[in-house]
Amino acid sequence: MEESKSLNKSRRDFIRQSLLLGTAATLGSLPFSAIAAAKTKRLTILHTNDVHSHIEPFPMDGSRNQGLGGVARRSALINRIRQEEKSVLLLDSGDMFQGTPYFNMFGGKVELELMSKLGYEAGTFGNHEFDNGLEGLAKHLNKAHFPFLTANYDFTGTVLENRTKAYHVIKKNGLRIGLTGVGIDVTGLVDPNNHKGMAYLDPIPVVNRIAKMLKEDKKCDLVICLSHLGYKYEDNQVDDLKLAAACRHVDIILGGHTHTFLHEPTRVRNLDGREVWVNQMGFAGIRLGRLDVVFNQATGAKNIMAQHYTIGMNENQLV
Repeated sequence: MEESKSLNKSRRDFIRQSLLLGTAATLGSLPFSAIAAAKTKRLTILHTNDVHSHIEPFPMDGSRNQGLGGVARRSALINRIRQEEKSVLLLDSGDMFQGTPYFNMFGGKVELELMSKLGYEAGTFGNHEFDNGLEGLAKHLNKAHFPFLTANYDFTGTVLENRTKAYHVIKKNGLRIGLTGVGIDVTGLVDPNNHKGMAYLDPIPVVNRIAKMLKEDKKCDLVICLSHLGYKYEDNQVDDLKLAAACRHVDIILGGHTHTFLHEPTRVRNLDGREVWVNQMGFAGIRLGRLDVVFNQATGAKNIMAQHYTIGMNENQLV
């Protein structure tokens, strides 16, 4: 996608230096030159969703996605960005399980170990996390060296009770980032025996309650919701766009479930008329999403710039 015309040459150079083989979609509320004079702090958010146990790249078999993805290449890109940026936050929006023999053979252990090595700092559950039941999920959950945020799943009385969190606060570069996570109603998607005892809660009031607490009580500078609800539905089912429109205090929704390849984030006006940025990166680890948030400490304003990376065919094409 062609770079936004509002970005100056230094911004274009920055993007080119960050690319791993593929395309980058960029947009910005303001060019860096417009905010350079202000006292600012910056946060780089990297995110994935619906990786579905794709540890290795797609095979070179002539298919549409041949050669794309792979944990090793994603790791190389993430490490490069971490070398270039002071504050990087890595997140996942669910369905890290199911899709290749790695899950069939190891039940999620490999996926969680690799995510921990990549330095993920929070994730949420998708429906496929329950494919081996609550017991199967609980068996390997200690391999995740990061919290799972499942605010609208009540695991009281199950083996997952107290194994997940409703919210999490991370401090980076003097900023407080509040995180929560919500998942889709798994009824009809998952064998009833595999989620027996888990109660599903309406995500909209749950997110509103937690986001208000994160902004007002925890004094968070930014509130992010990790969502496995799905990007958009034509019926009344809650999706990311409906959640964004019905919420307050949420700044960003990072979605999953519908495998939606967004070329740029969707901006939705919330109940207070403020923009919520909604983003999703397809599936299988083909893309890595990126949002750079610049905070003006003098005014409290936030400016967000977005791009995505398509994980490419070989490491020799790093530039």
